[in-house]
Amino acid sequence: MPGIFLGLRFCLINSFSYGNFATDAKRIDDGREACQLSLRVETGRTIREELEAQEKKFLSPFATLSSMSKGRPSVEEKCPLRPAFQHDRDRIIHSKSFRRLTHKTQVFLAPTGDHYRTRLTHTLEVSQIARTISKALRLNEDLTEAISLGHDLGHTPFGHAGEDTLNEILPGGFNHSDQSLRVVDLLEKDGRGLNLTFEVREGILKHTKGKGEILCQDPASMASTLEGQVVRLADIIAYINHDIDDAIRGEVISLKDIPEDCIRRLGETHSKRINTMVNDIVSETLRAGGGRLAISEEILSAMWDMREFLWERVYENETVHADFHKAAKILRELYQYFMEKPDHLLTLIERQTLYDSLERCISDFLAGMTDRYAFNLYEKLFLPLPWTAL
Repeated sequence: MPGIFLGLRFCLINSFSYGNFATDAKRIDDGREACQLSLRVETGRTIREELEAQEKKFLSPFATLSSMSKGRPSVEEKCPLRPAFQHDRDRIIHSKSFRRLTHKTQVFLAPTGDHYRTRLTHTLEVSQIARTISKALRLNEDLTEAISLGHDLGHTPFGHAGEDTLNEILPGGFNHSDQSLRVVDLLEKDGRGLNLTFEVREGILKHTKGKGEILCQDPASMASTLEGQVVRLADIIAYINHDIDDAIRGEVISLKDIPEDCIRRLGETHSKRINTMVNDIVSETLRAGGGRLAISEEILSAMWDMREFLWERVYENETVHADFHKAAKILRELYQYFMEKPDHLLTLIERQTLYDSLERCISDFLAGMTDRYAFNLYEKLFLPLPWTAL
């Protein structure tokens, strides 16, 4: 197998290195086609099948193999190049919902500074942390990354302030994990959804934790794959570190405010704290045999204390909450406006046939907004516009 891939690499290098330095696109395409054909002739398998075989050889017995996926909601032809979870990852990256994360709040509403986290940068940090843990444990990185990148696709504008508001005003309540699953199952691709595998969909649905246990022990609440469980922990590691970083930048707290005991156990800097948590999870999980995730009591209690500190000093901070109340007002008034004027809403949505209730339609529309879109729409509907005529 290594020789086959070396030959594939050599063919591609030749395509780039000789002739007109790869200016002839046809030669490059012909070279790739020849390499793929050669691979099939020598092994009788597609590149995807070769990659799946490599998973079986290298990954932990506790990892989730791409070839053993429970499948997709709709049967489709398998990609000849990409295993199922890699294909899912790619679909998420190219989705509209993923792109919108760049203008959705993490904690601080519509930050103007260049270095504050958004929902997108949070997602990327979760992915990096989760992949590091998965690689060290020899779990499936493609599955881990797909869940990580998709876990917040259904998040509202204005962060958890937006989620809490929709949960209060919608008849059936609202949860961003449920909405994320709805996005990938139905709302993306003009109502066709992304048709993701069961394992990715389950990981997206069960990543949430709120203020509950950090290391979930309830089988009904946790993903059935270790990769999904890794993402849940990586999400916590990411936000309890970067939210402190952003809170210091926003002068909501200072470095001196962080509990000394947490600093002693986890580290003095952002990177040291992440390294401490990640290394502890990997070492304790391996010590436990690798079949379940584990954290030492010392690090687990420090993570708990750090999260409690964040809730008390940042998330419940009066200054931060003042902005949350403003965001809630925007969403409440938009919801009421569209309840009273549904015809206007229908001019703004793409797939009217997806809905059997006005409330569900408004919910999806509001949840899909970016902060910027919500601000602009509210201004257009409720605030007087400048009179420009001379």
